[in-house]
Amino acid sequence: MKKFRYWSWRILLALFTLVVLYQVWIFAHILWWVKFNPSTSSFMEDRLEVMQDKNPDAELQHKWVPYEKISNNLKRALIAAEDAKFVDHEGFDWEGIQKAYEKNLKKGKIVAGGSTISQQLAKNLFLSTKRTPWRKGEEAIITLMLEAVMDKRRIFEIYLNVIEWGNGVFGAEAAARHYYRTSAAGLSAEQAAKLAAMVPNPRYYDKHREAGGLLRKTGIILARMNYAEIP
Repeated sequence: MKKFRYWSWRILLALFTLVVLYQVWIFAHILWWVKFNPSTSSFMEDRLEVMQDKNPDAELQHKWVPYEKISNNLKRALIAAEDAKFVDHEGFDWEGIQKAYEKNLKKGKIVAGGSTISQQLAKNLFLSTKRTPWRKGEEAIITLMLEAVMDKRRIFEIYLNVIEWGNGVFGAEAAARHYYRTSAAGLSAEQAAKLAAMVPNPRYYDKHREAGGLLRKTGIILARMNYAEIP
């Protein structure tokens, strides 16, 4: 019995050490990205692997552009669509989470999410697309790290450059080129609103660009954009 307890504690200690080292590895990356741009993300790597299973020569569409070269229309549209309180909260919108929970409970299924832009970035940068029991907890830890060492402008800049916008399309510049043959700086208000409306289901909307739900949501975002506060 004593031997069993001894090895149980050894195993638990080893697991705890691995978890701590993983968090340190993540935090080191976040510190590096305060000044330097990430070249890829976990979501980008997952998507490329899926694409190359079908076509070994497949490549992602992605080009980093600095914050000032991204249209304010797109910034306002994403804030309006995804996280209206982004500049004010510290990583979590508790009121939004509560509203999403109540809506999902009423519908009996997940129809709304309460994730902030910071939470979405945490997930995109480090986590797999697979849902696991501990994923939300890890997402929360990474969100706290991001908010602790980066200002809102930097968080938003990275978010704008790594989020998925279609089949193999990542970041504002690639999305602007893919859908409108323009630069991220040249997006109009309506174009930006439509791109923001695509974010929850980008690969579907890449194939169904005139879907009724997409067009309705575009109109709602357009009406809200003037009230969006951007960092």
